[in-house]
Amino acid sequence: MNPRQVELALKKQRLQFAAERQREAFVAGLERVEPLLDVVDRARDRAQGLREHVPLLSALAVALALFRPRLALRVARRAWLGWVLYRKLGRGVEPLLGFLRRFAG
Repeated sequence: MNPRQVELALKKQRLQFAAERQREAFVAGLERVEPLLDVVDRARDRAQGLREHVPLLSALAVALALFRPRLALRVARRAWLGWVLYRKLGRGVEPLLGFLRRFAG
């Protein structure tokens, strides 16, 4: 066999071994993240379940505003900030950083 062919065959084999190690490391990393993804999926499912109870949630919000106005204002302010952050994250990190700099300064 040609020495160049042997060299290429050995290089191919080393690359295959390296690719296999990378695949194993990737799968191991996904196994660590999987519980977090399960939590996110459950939260999304529960949030979609809230959409079925909009009248009840609206009544609770009105009752909260009537009986505990300061608490209602605090919750509304935090919800608004969360919504703004969510919208900024949807466009990337740079708009969020600009917003936070403006908000903090």
